[in-house]
Amino acid sequence: MGRPAVLLLLLALLTPGVAIPVPPAVKALSSLRWSTGFTSRHFTGAKYSVHYILQKVDHFGFAVDKTFKQRYLIADEHWKKDGGSILFYTGNEGDIIWFCNNTGFMWDVAEELKAMLVFAEHRYYGESLPFGNNSFKDSRHLNYLTSEQALADFAMLIKHLKRTIPGAKNQPVIAIGGSYGGMLAAWFRMKYPHMVVGALAASAPIWQFGNLVSCGVFMEIVTTDFKKSGPNCSESIRRSWDAINRYSRTGAGLGWLSEALHLCTPLTNTQDVQHLKVWISETWINLAMVDYPYESDFLQPLPAWPIKVVCQYLRNPNVPDAQLLQNIFQALNVYYNYSGQASCLNVSETTTSSLGTQGWSYQACTEMVMPFCTNGIDDMFEPHSWNLREFSDDCFKQWGVRPRPAWIITTYGGKNISAHTNIIFSNGELDPWSGGGVTKDITDTLVAITIPEGAHHLDLRARNAFDPTAVLLARSLEVRHMKQWIKDYYANLRKKH
Repeated sequence: MGRPAVLLLLLALLTPGVAIPVPPAVKALSSLRWSTGFTSRHFTGAKYSVHYILQKVDHFGFAVDKTFKQRYLIADEHWKKDGGSILFYTGNEGDIIWFCNNTGFMWDVAEELKAMLVFAEHRYYGESLPFGNNSFKDSRHLNYLTSEQALADFAMLIKHLKRTIPGAKNQPVIAIGGSYGGMLAAWFRMKYPHMVVGALAASAPIWQFGNLVSCGVFMEIVTTDFKKSGPNCSESIRRSWDAINRYSRTGAGLGWLSEALHLCTPLTNTQDVQHLKVWISETWINLAMVDYPYESDFLQPLPAWPIKVVCQYLRNPNVPDAQLLQNIFQALNVYYNYSGQASCLNVSETTTSSLGTQGWSYQACTEMVMPFCTNGIDDMFEPHSWNLREFSDDCFKQWGVRPRPAWIITTYGGKNISAHTNIIFSNGELDPWSGGGVTKDITDTLVAITIPEGAHHLDLRARNAFDPTAVLLARSLEVRHMKQWIKDYYANLRKKH
């Protein structure tokens, strides 16, 4: 699927002239994985059935009559035709079975809400490829990869389900999603309020566009996570970049650096060093995403509160370069070798093939344009500004398209969304994406739920014995809102009849 998408963002930040953004979900890969203490609730063996629906490739034009098969999953073990509901997962940039197996909240509340669970795959991801193997061939084939087309797919699917499943016709549907999927859930309620009675948008950075928020807020939150997790931790990381640069000036220095960091492939040139710094930066970002209060198992097993463990090795920034970089290795080793089984660190292995980095790269080059920048003062990274012209040129080289940075704000309203109703925006304060999220109530029915000890959509993860009180409270509030939406729906239905 091409270069891991977290690396794509960091290459954009760290390499002049390269500007390829990253999907929100990729930064939080571990947020979609289960705690190792929760094997009894791992849903890889979940009871769901796989279905396909024929969708129009182009919902908004009339010249293209082509169709494709969109995949969706249904789990109806706890569904009740009398007074039940439908929880509809708005699939994001990846394989829908992976999301289904890793969104435990929906499974946990299904019985209480008498809910059928539906997981809809996003076009151009997983098996839902409009042009099969040619889907990513060029911009002409990719032209129908937009959030608007995806929302239209969801609307057509809900219409189909209500028409074909006995008992579903007069039931309320609630949209649920996390990260980009959370953005889609919110936008779906905004654009199709007659289709869903409400939406839970978890860790959804709907304001990470244009100048709605500062381009530096994301990396500032990453830095704050490290600053709070140990004395001098973020300062040690900030100073490590110059130490790497100094060692990179000579061949002998590159050799020492390769050995000190136990790299599988030795560094040989400045491009390798740039890639190394991208990889290290991505590790700190990933740790901010997965800073959970219990052991979790993603690409490698991680301890509880992993940043605190990392910061134990980074207490003294005022040591010689060699010692500082050996400490950096120990910190990296927590993320990549917690199990103790890795003989060396591989700078090219960082993400999962379940997420579609190719598709997202195109989306980021068209309408999903999220500016990022660093200044090295308010954050612990090397300074890099956001340069739209460079970004646009790079997109044109890669895909033959240029971005429309203002379009998302135009089509979904930016901060002017108070006319809408029944959307929950949940955010964890540890999550860097919360900087582009809705963290304060807008109206009585556009509500924000903040989880002080929460990383990236912690509330969508399965229940865990080590969940902090804040996330238990968040989930109970979410369910309370959903129950009210369902109650209101049935009350209005009775009035009509």
